[in-house]
Amino acid sequence: MPSRAFYPDLAAASVFVTGGGSGIGAALTRAFAAQTARVAFVDIAEEESRALVDAVAAETGVAPLFIPCDIRDVPALQAAVRRAGEVHGDVGVLLNNAANDQRHRVEDVTRAYWDDRMAINQRPMMFAAQAVLPMMKRLGGGSIVNFGSISWKLGNGGMPAYTMAKAAVHGLTRGLARDFGPFGIRVNTLLPGWVMTERQKALWLTPEAEAEMLKGQCLKIRIEPDQVADLALFLASEASSACTAQEFTVDAGWS
Repeated sequence: MPSRAFYPDLAAASVFVTGGGSGIGAALTRAFAAQTARVAFVDIAEEESRALVDAVAAETGVAPLFIPCDIRDVPALQAAVRRAGEVHGDVGVLLNNAANDQRHRVEDVTRAYWDDRMAINQRPMMFAAQAVLPMMKRLGGGSIVNFGSISWKLGNGGMPAYTMAKAAVHGLTRGLARDFGPFGIRVNTLLPGWVMTERQKALWLTPEAEAEMLKGQCLKIRIEPDQVADLALFLASEASSACTAQEFTVDAGWS
């Protein structure tokens, strides 16, 4: 675990992460557990997620709560949020991270495929936020971080359903920030650049793609999941108490 800031208000905070079992989500789970927060997460990858629980428990002494869930199932997702509240107390931090950036050609997209992409990349954010709202009201405030992507800002092709869904994230953030603000709840968008998760390296990283990335970035580095988690910690904490309805980007200056 790299050296990072410690936020006292996150200690014992009840945190809920979607897609928290791998990639950026696993970095979030680890980072918040290291803050001694009480972390619950959902994921469909059960074997990987249970291994993460064991690893985090060994690192921190406290096991995150893993709730198997397909976030396309809205009632199941909202039930998972309620269970996290029952086990850890009212959720004060929601990290809407889960997504799937599967590539697809325009010619191949069916209505069913399009709806499925929205059900993964867009819809869960709204209904997870709806589920935590009464909890955050009871707490007198909270922080919601919706994860977007720079892909649509770069004008990337080959995945129109994904880029459309991710472009919509900040619209949701802006609307929820206005509606939730009177209750002391902050809502922000976190935009990762190309983050070198194991999935990205296995499926998409080639010497040519990396050269294009480095050409576009101001900083000639590979962005790691922990660097995204560091910004999420700030946005979740009271260190960002006056920040809401904003986009925060971790892309080494690419967009």
